[in-house]
Amino acid sequence: MSSMITTSAWVPRGFAAPFPAKYNFDEAEFERIANLAKLQLDDANEDLKEAQGEEEEDEDDNAPNGEEAADGSDEKAAAQNGETEDIDLDDADLKQYDLEHYDDDDEDAEGQRMDMFGNIKSLTYYESNKDDPYITIPDGEDDDEDEREELQILSSDNLLLAAKVEDELAHLEVYVYEDEADNLYVHHDIMLPAIPLCVEWLDIPVSKSSVEKDSVANFVAIGTMDPDIEVWDLDTIDCMYPNAILGQGSNPEEEEKRKKKKKKSKKANDEYHVDAVLSLAANRKHRNLLASASADKTVKLWDLHTTKCAKSYSYHTDKVCSLAWHSIESTVLLSGSYDRTVVAADMRAPEAKAPRWGVESDVENVRWDPHDPNFFYVSTENGIIHYHDIRNAPSNPTATKPVWTLQAHDESLSSFDINAHIPGYMATGSTDKTVKLWNIQPTGPAMVVSRNLDVGKVFSTNFAPDAEVAFRLAVAGSKGTMHVWDTSTNAAVRQAFAHKISNKAGEEVRERLIGVEEDDNSSEGEDGEGGEENGNAESMDED
Repeated sequence: MSSMITTSAWVPRGFAAPFPAKYNFDEAEFERIANLAKLQLDDANEDLKEAQGEEEEDEDDNAPNGEEAADGSDEKAAAQNGETEDIDLDDADLKQYDLEHYDDDDEDAEGQRMDMFGNIKSLTYYESNKDDPYITIPDGEDDDEDEREELQILSSDNLLLAAKVEDELAHLEVYVYEDEADNLYVHHDIMLPAIPLCVEWLDIPVSKSSVEKDSVANFVAIGTMDPDIEVWDLDTIDCMYPNAILGQGSNPEEEEKRKKKKKKSKKANDEYHVDAVLSLAANRKHRNLLASASADKTVKLWDLHTTKCAKSYSYHTDKVCSLAWHSIESTVLLSGSYDRTVVAADMRAPEAKAPRWGVESDVENVRWDPHDPNFFYVSTENGIIHYHDIRNAPSNPTATKPVWTLQAHDESLSSFDINAHIPGYMATGSTDKTVKLWNIQPTGPAMVVSRNLDVGKVFSTNFAPDAEVAFRLAVAGSKGTMHVWDTSTNAAVRQAFAHKISNKAGEEVRERLIGVEEDDNSSEGEDGEGGEENGNAESMDED
């Protein structure tokens, strides 16, 4: 069975509900799902009709000619008129079965009639188990209590979201990471309609009528190969359908009117995406705003209160693959594209000319420097990281001059992250299957350690968001396994960032790599830590 994790995201501590609610499928929920699903059902019916029409055309094209055609048409006409061949009941082979009396009742049978439960009338039973003196445990009470304890999430736990594909099934796995217990396990999962490409955690409720619209919540937005964005409540398990859909699928009534005239338009527009959603970015200061980037070359700004597109932007000439909001200037959005440019635009002034930087190959990811808001990072398909000063915007992309560039990997630099709590601490992951940790100094970045964590091609590297677990790095890739690496237990990291780690004299620290217990690959990775550490001596010597 082939599987892979395409992307992941952490949830900060304290946002998850201690006891997630069970999904309640009542009449109101049924009506909501029916309205949201109407468009998909109509699409499926149209596709079915088209397929049946094509089959009929193929049958007409392959119809036989001449006498065979005439014989075939006669047989078909006879079948349609209900004509059947007579059966001879006097046939010797059929007589032994006595088919003429097959359905007759055997009235002369002797003996007492025996039901399945012949003496059930003599048994004592009670309408309610509460009245039965032999049943001392209330119905389901123990089971409910055990299940409630299993689902409990502590305030010291982190949630870790992983977008996973297994064979042809796509789903979001919600992990619980217990740092003190060295434990990582799947809490619940959410089925998805298509291959997931990006995940963004939201701290605001979306289309949840039971709470205030600006209250604190625990939601997630998911972009897939489909053009619609799904928003789910992480505090409700066993959900059948998302709380909201951002896109064309959110308004089936209008879409049905359009579809009477023509099929879904693939032309980019100002209301919804028409191609795969490649990146999502939630605005942490204007919490109701969510930005999305798509293969349709547009960036869209969504109002989560209305679940409608507030504005659409066309800054790029190719697929837009990465987004990042500025931490201080909260209306400035950084976007990277396959057109090999990066744009920093103020979303309040869509018509203004936005500064643009150029890179040597397709952009993979963009990040603002969390410790200096005047700088940002760009990773590319060639394995290079560029570090730019936003105050030195070039007159045109070809005149771009970065502060420094780093050939971090030989293959595509598919993911990287900047630690928000430890200045100068960067992690990079590549399709070359390695994860590298870097110490960024005033003179430039220096590699601390390089590791192969046995996750396959690395698609996701994310530092934990809380200060208590700042050194924890979540790593996932093409093998479909998730690992949390406590980088503070690595000797090279402890030396490079000694000012951030409490070292006790003479204390021996064993390196920690935490995976899901049921995963054999994870167990092997933990057992082989010592040998893996020795294998990285050469990488550390390169510094």
